[in-house]
Amino acid sequence: MNEKLLQIKNRILDFWNGRTNIQKVLMIGSFVFVIALIIIVTTYASRPNLVPLYTNLTAQETGQIKEQLDTKGIKSEIRDNGTTIYVPESQADVLMVELAAEGIPNSGNIDYSFFGQNAGFGMTDNEFRVMETAAIQTELAKLISGIDGIENANVMISQPEENVFLSSDEQTATASVVIKQEQGYRFTSEQIQSLYHLVSKSVPNLPTENIVIMNQMFEYFEPENSNNTPSVGETYVQQQSIKEDIEKDLQREVQKMLGTIMGYDKVVVSVTTDVDFTKENREENIVQPVSEDLESIAVSVEKIEETYTGNGAVVGGEVGTGQGDIPNVAEIDDEDNGNYERTEERINSDFNRIRKEISESPYKIRDLGIQVMVEPPNPDDDTSLPQERIDDIQQLLTTMVRTTVDDDFVAQMSDEELDSKVFVSVQKFNGKVEFQPEGVAIPTWVYIAAGILFTLLVIAIVLIMRRRRLNQSEVEEELPVFEELPDLSQEPETEGMARRKQLEKLAKEKPDEFAKLLRSWLADD
Repeated sequence: MNEKLLQIKNRILDFWNGRTNIQKVLMIGSFVFVIALIIIVTTYASRPNLVPLYTNLTAQETGQIKEQLDTKGIKSEIRDNGTTIYVPESQADVLMVELAAEGIPNSGNIDYSFFGQNAGFGMTDNEFRVMETAAIQTELAKLISGIDGIENANVMISQPEENVFLSSDEQTATASVVIKQEQGYRFTSEQIQSLYHLVSKSVPNLPTENIVIMNQMFEYFEPENSNNTPSVGETYVQQQSIKEDIEKDLQREVQKMLGTIMGYDKVVVSVTTDVDFTKENREENIVQPVSEDLESIAVSVEKIEETYTGNGAVVGGEVGTGQGDIPNVAEIDDEDNGNYERTEERINSDFNRIRKEISESPYKIRDLGIQVMVEPPNPDDDTSLPQERIDDIQQLLTTMVRTTVDDDFVAQMSDEELDSKVFVSVQKFNGKVEFQPEGVAIPTWVYIAAGILFTLLVIAIVLIMRRRRLNQSEVEEELPVFEELPDLSQEPETEGMARRKQLEKLAKEKPDEFAKLLRSWLADD
């Protein structure tokens, strides 16, 4: 292996040394040129094609969008003095949807000018506008179709015609969108708001109130208002929910109360209400007397008294009627004595002044109807429920109507009208559902099933035990019977061996006697 590498090396050196200097320079230059060309082509090919995402932006919104794109790690460029932002073409559609979901931008429009770059020189303005509108509709439909929960979308845009005359009224566009919603998918309010924002920013001068979005089932999607007030549909749903909750609470109370008296399966209750959802804000400035005894309070009192007594002058004659007389001053008679007295009292009074700012609740029950059907104790005999009991129920429910309906509306009703709000009917319930009482006994079929299972279990145990016995007997029969053979090592027993065994047995069982026996044998010896 090393020899081959050496041979290749020597051949390369021989080839290189056999070239002239000019050839060597040309070879090195060609190699560098090829490497540089490859690098340039690779760099240019890997560079993304940028297309305009938004145009006519403010500097603030351009910076906001640039910050969002940098956070996502997406390359972007700002051009046209900071009013247009460019992004890679492959990510433009996704970014339009994502930024629209975040409510960005608040101004500006999605740019579709590249659709008309291939237009011919002979194209008129009307033809260009038609082609531009069609391009916007097509591309916007593609954007909407890429949103989760939407299979397909059709967009129709109507743009106002340009007016050559200057007008203060700004012409606005309109848009209608029909989407094919996926089966079982439900849009949230944020998704609907994002969809309206996307369509509004796709077309110049298109406010959200000029956009209509519906699905294939003719269900309209309405956005939330800018002041966070619910739409007409949401208000209706909310009011219906409140009305149903009030009716359910009243029905539950009446059912519980009458069920305790008559029995829960003897009473059926239906409640209908009319709720006033009008919210009133008013201000009252009331002036009233201080009390019943004192009508007003004296804030300030001024009393003036004038008296005059003189001789030869008396006040008389007509007031200011003669020639040269002073108006409103009585003529003086010089013949008699006279006196003059004047009393004047000025009182500045005031009353109680009350200022109230009242915000009334929008939930007032202005009408209530209670319908009750009662089954008599004996369903086949309507007279088994006495009339006194029916009157008590009627009076009880009338009192409930009186206390539940708002006081302003109750004051306008007579006793006959209140009685008409309650209807009590006594009749047999033919379609009554039988309810199981609490603590009910176990059904009979449960005992039958338990007995069958127990019997099957006993039979199975007996069969298993019987099978085991049969198997055991078969094994015992198959085992071979061996005859007892005498021990081969056992020798015939002699008289001496018998005595020896007796002595060993005596030594084990009765060692004392065995010792005495040994001593006697030793003494004899």
